[in-house]
Amino acid sequence: MPSFRLIPREERFFDLFVEDAANVLDGARQLEAMLRTFDNPDKAAKKIREAEHRGDEISHDIGQRLEATFVTPFDREEIHALIADLDDILDMIEEVADTFVLYRIETPTKSSIKQAALVVQACDTIHQALGNLRGFKDIDHFVADIRRIEHEGDKLSRSAIAGLFDDGTKTIDVLKWKDIYALLEETIDKCEDVAELIERIVVKHA
Repeated sequence: MPSFRLIPREERFFDLFVEDAANVLDGARQLEAMLRTFDNPDKAAKKIREAEHRGDEISHDIGQRLEATFVTPFDREEIHALIADLDDILDMIEEVADTFVLYRIETPTKSSIKQAALVVQACDTIHQALGNLRGFKDIDHFVADIRRIEHEGDKLSRSAIAGLFDDGTKTIDVLKWKDIYALLEETIDKCEDVAELIERIVVKHA
């Protein structure tokens, strides 16, 4: 007769963190693909919204398990913060995609595509870091990678915004692209926030 566990195994949380991060990475990859092809941005944005909804479901699942588990792998506040920050990344990815549609962008700039690629790199690194979280070790190089990506993204954003004024871009287009570049940079910044949270968790529980 199969055994029944009233309290879920705490190890399951680690699997759900990885699943959540994988869904965020999927949304990031869809955004990059959307900008590289840009043949049907409305459809691409809708698919990203679907990924965001899946993220909400995963977060809800983690929240339910948290309520039913007496012993968690680390502090409940840290678990809430982690899933909230992962949700924030995907919310921002969705906002970027929706902004391209709302602003009726005809063609993504090379800088915006490069920024989207950096978002993918950062999300991929978070996914890998969470895959290693169970042992509370060997996280430092992932955090360092994301900080490097954030620094690269910051330079790229400043250069892209400066270029808007050098190219004689129409005022309305300058405003649109400043918003888009800022949103993409904020998305990368949020990835760094997640990396630093993971780092704090590891330091505390190693």
